[in-house]
Amino acid sequence: MQNAETEIETPLAVVHRRAGAKMGVWFGCVLPDDWGDVWEEQRFANESVALIDKNYRAYFTFSGPDRVRYLNAILTNNIKDLENGQGVVSLLLNAQGRILAEVETYADGEKIFLVSYLMVRERLAEVLEKYIIMDDVTFSDDAEKFGTLALEGPRADDVVRELTGVDLNSLPELGYLDVKVSSRTSDGATVDKASVKSEEAIPCRMVRRFAGGEFIVERDKLEALWDVLVQCTRRHGGGPMGYKALSAQRLVQGVPWFGYDFGEKQIPHEAGLESSHISYTKGCYTGQEIVERVRSRGQVNRRRVELLFDGESVPENGAELTADGKAVGYVTRAARSWYPPGVLGMGYLGKEHRSVGAKVQWSGGSATVVEFAEALDR
Repeated sequence: MQNAETEIETPLAVVHRRAGAKMGVWFGCVLPDDWGDVWEEQRFANESVALIDKNYRAYFTFSGPDRVRYLNAILTNNIKDLENGQGVVSLLLNAQGRILAEVETYADGEKIFLVSYLMVRERLAEVLEKYIIMDDVTFSDDAEKFGTLALEGPRADDVVRELTGVDLNSLPELGYLDVKVSSRTSDGATVDKASVKSEEAIPCRMVRRFAGGEFIVERDKLEALWDVLVQCTRRHGGGPMGYKALSAQRLVQGVPWFGYDFGEKQIPHEAGLESSHISYTKGCYTGQEIVERVRSRGQVNRRRVELLFDGESVPENGAELTADGKAVGYVTRAARSWYPPGVLGMGYLGKEHRSVGAKVQWSGGSATVVEFAEALDR
């Protein structure tokens, strides 16, 4: 599911090509693989600050008096208790409990703002409309209206403070503020780009995410924002990071990707999302019966695991995993990491082979089941 039927050209693709980026397809969208040095780009995210183009996202705005009740009835997490300025990550399931989409929802006064993926945009819109029956709720598809850029790394807060005056650490995860990004640096100099007018401030919604900040901005201001963030991150010892480095970074963090590490083939417990994406006290929602049945049973036949591969070879997505010559699972995603060094991945294994420390094989070598947070601290 990671590739759309057609590759979606993203709004900054031309800008990135002009800057020398090698482009690839990620989440069905044309996005940077790298700017020539994947090692350096992952270093930015660990030692200074990395700038990421996240224009693989789809956006929907919900309004009407039943908007909260409606979304709470179809999503797995608690929407009804969100206060203005707060967000939560959820799943949209089908009646069989399988994952149709990962979504973030944000309470925004008399509206709810929903963020998902362009690669499932059309299908998601169809499902959302299908469930509106007697509810007084309307939604708009705003995918062409907005874009997202993100900062991550230990100096992300310095960049945010310089450009917005806001302390990023004052926000909870998925909390947001509406801010203005200054086109002037801390020493008063204007950013040197024709696309940024002198004294102009760029209005954005800034969301706290992955110990950094995401800026949701109107499309016509996206290139100007990119220019400002590129120059400011470089002043702080960082720069743009492509998706080869980002994939490795997310594997180090143990963060699975929708469309790669989980999707319509999985239910939440198989994907290991039962603690992060589901509320067990909110009441009914589509697919809840399956989720509760699995929860009460306490076990699934297969489950997503984290893998540390021996050697230097990186398995392809979908590579078969074997034990004693028999197929026991498959790799969903793998990448070479430099911080820390190693070939990391995720995949699915049956219960007989997924305990931490278990060894499996693939065509290019072997892999060990690990928990990255523990294995990589040693």
